[in-house]
Amino acid sequence: MSIRILLTGGTIDKLYSVEEGELGFEESHVEEMLDRANVTAEIVVEELMLKDSLDISENEREQILQACEACDEECVLITHGTDTMVETAELLGEAGIDKTIVLVGAMIPYTVRDSDAFFNLGFALSAVQLAPGGVYIAMNGMLFDWDNVSKNFDEGRFECIEDDSSG
Repeated sequence: MSIRILLTGGTIDKLYSVEEGELGFEESHVEEMLDRANVTAEIVVEELMLKDSLDISENEREQILQACEACDEECVLITHGTDTMVETAELLGEAGIDKTIVLVGAMIPYTVRDSDAFFNLGFALSAVQLAPGGVYIAMNGMLFDWDNVSKNFDEGRFECIEDDSSG
């Protein structure tokens, strides 16, 4: 089973610039993370963009949708910023693509100490291989259905909109 990883950016791939005192992008860290974790699954990495999710336009969201539809892989993992991850998941979920699609991000960049990025990527990589077809968000050690998730900005975590004690 081959897995397509679509890179769109987000905090998971941000780098802190000491000179500028801010976070930005140079290149993705995902392939380094996969190597570091000694991942042996067959993976195809495709960089669509490296952007803060607040800067992703509706046209770019459509580009993500088209990339999901066009790829041969039935398992698709998307790195994405957490601020608008739910909106992208909603677009993909409503499209009804017959694949397993998992969006993942981080609250702390991979390159910063105590980041959640490495854990989140590993969890999402497992989820995309094990979950049935559908669109999901993998964050905080939980797998959320695209239509039952929201980001709690105050707590810095994702939560179910409706309590689902069965999952």
